Amino acid sequence: MRMLNLGILAHVDAGKTSLTERLLYAAGVIDAVGSVDDGNTQTDSLALERQRGITIKSAVVSFVIGETTVNLIDTPGHPDFIAEVERVLSVLDGAVLVVSAVEGVQAQTRVLMRTLRRLGIPTLVFVNKIDRRGARYDGILRDLAAKLSPAVVAMGSTTGLGTPGAAFTPFAAGRAAVTDRWMDVLAERGEALLAAYVDDEDSISYARLRAELAAQTGRGLVHPVFFGSAITGAGVAALIAGIEELLPAAGGDRAGPVSGTVFKVERGPAGEKIAYARMFSGAIRTRDRLCFGGEGGEGGEGGEGDGQHAARAGKVTAISVFDRGTGVRRPSAGAGEIARLWGLADVRIGDTIGLPQKPDQKPDQKPDRQTGSSGHFAPPTLETVVVPCRPADKGALHLALAHLAEQDPLIGLRQDDLRQEVSVSLYGEVQKEVIQATLSNDFGLDVTFRETTTICVERPSGEGAAFELIAKAPNPFLATVGLRVEPGSGGVEFRLEVELGSLPFAFMRTIEETVRETLLQGLHGWQVTDCVVTLTHSGYYARQSHSGGVFDKSMSSTAGDFRNLVPLVLMAALERAGTTVFEPMHRFRLELPADTLGPVLPVLARLGAVPRTQASGLVEGEIPAARVHELEQLLPGLTRGEGLLECGFDRYQPVRGPIPDRPRTDHNPLDRKEYLLHVVRRV
Repeated sequence: MRMLNLGILAHVDAGKTSLTERLLYAAGVIDAVGSVDDGNTQTDSLALERQRGITIKSAVVSFVIGETTVNLIDTPGHPDFIAEVERVLSVLDGAVLVVSAVEGVQAQTRVLMRTLRRLGIPTLVFVNKIDRRGARYDGILRDLAAKLSPAVVAMGSTTGLGTPGAAFTPFAAGRAAVTDRWMDVLAERGEALLAAYVDDEDSISYARLRAELAAQTGRGLVHPVFFGSAITGAGVAALIAGIEELLPAAGGDRAGPVSGTVFKVERGPAGEKIAYARMFSGAIRTRDRLCFGGEGGEGGEGGEGDGQHAARAGKVTAISVFDRGTGVRRPSAGAGEIARLWGLADVRIGDTIGLPQKPDQKPDQKPDRQTGSSGHFAPPTLETVVVPCRPADKGALHLALAHLAEQDPLIGLRQDDLRQEVSVSLYGEVQKEVIQATLSNDFGLDVTFRETTTICVERPSGEGAAFELIAKAPNPFLATVGLRVEPGSGGVEFRLEVELGSLPFAFMRTIEETVRETLLQGLHGWQVTDCVVTLTHSGYYARQSHSGGVFDKSMSSTAGDFRNLVPLVLMAALERAGTTVFEPMHRFRLELPADTLGPVLPVLARLGAVPRTQASGLVEGEIPAARVHELEQLLPGLTRGEGLLECGFDRYQPVRGPIPDRPRTDHNPLDRKEYLLHVVRRV
């Protein structure tokens, strides 16, 4: 039987969870269609999801269409949870993008389609809510072509738009107007079809066009459009037929080497980790010992690390796969399947299982879609301090937040031991409510939040070097370390100008690890990135023992000597190099009534936004991430509630005006006296 891993994506409130319910009902998985408003849907299991009527965590269910088993993944629609959506995209074989027939293409719809096209994921469009007053057909098709992709192909017509009896009828085979419309889109992207049409246009049959439509859809070149209503069921049968006919099945060789990626981690009733893994090749069996990690995981605080995790291993104690809506225990799971794995205590979201391997790539598919890749994640640009209402809950709060960060590594933690505080990095204000409700419902912890602040980064302005020699004042440690810092490109690169054998490997590894850890806080307290750190000097005292063979620490270098000395040398070099603080900038697209442009432009200027293009009813440009929330709050009043704002992280730019400082969470190696008092209890 064919296997298809399908994602349902949409702007919030477009109706994707309702469509998921309707698909499960049509396939016989559930006996009644759940309601988002009533909070009884199959895939929204979190209490807050049911209360607010939004999807926060991706959920997996399955059903059968003809000879195809579909693993359906319902993803969040709110832009604050875009990381959850993008994490799922790497495991999909195809997607259905849901658009409202009333509201049309919305801000998040654009973001999702842009990502789907960039990753080359075959995508169908389902225009929902045709039974709602104000529903449109021709206008929606024009919007789809203008705002999402010119390669959209209508698959049928509608009747009774805007009424409870609205219906969708697939186009009949051989209909001339349809054939001409499809030919225009397909011939532009299919050379063989175009050549055959030029030679003899009458030779192109409807069956040939339909086959070409399936082929181009499978390569992510063309997007068939279906209309319907998830509430009434109109058009859903046609969509189901389109899913089976037009979307490609999962590939992979079950007999090949084991390769997969972990896209979700949750905790079971007993607190055990359960990993959701998409298998691209090979098979996993109960009691197998799996290697995972490597280049798949995100790292650092809130995704601020270098993206590398050391390889780890664990023994699989149980496996379940999805079958007709529920998880079923199986002795194995293979290529193409989504498996829930128990027993992998150290597994993290983004981990690669077995061998890193790209899924089967279709012709013309974009090249950056790969197993376990996290390179397309936009970084979180906001952070806030979480404060327990009861001071005695500080320890429990840190443990609970660690569990939450485990399930979403892009919501990172920053522990401040000096002030006994924990900060979390965020994508938006709605995540505060989610974290607060989850801590209350799942852990019994009541918390509040301090004011949200923007996460900046530091980059070296020039080159700087420093060194301290063993047994030479003022160095109190039994180690020699010299480091040079200079600008680089992308993350932190560690290089050597000393011979590999000049230090034991353990000391060399300690130096590199401490360099990366120290650079999480630069001269102004922000993470230092885009730099090259070179080890220029090294030295140590070999292990010394007394005559009785007892180790003499006072005469022998240890890893602790290097761990304590590196921050002093590195920060001295960084001071000489200097750093520039960069703030995150978001690109924005603002659609608004033409007559409101005058009042809006001065507000954009006050918020530090820079319009790049401006036309009647449309402004595009960039705005500091710190001011996006304020713009969202002001926009309804400025545009009579008609303004549509689309925002997303674009780049970092140097801070203009006063340089923001972030409170340090360490013993401050920039202040040598303070640092030594804490580290060695003397100056």
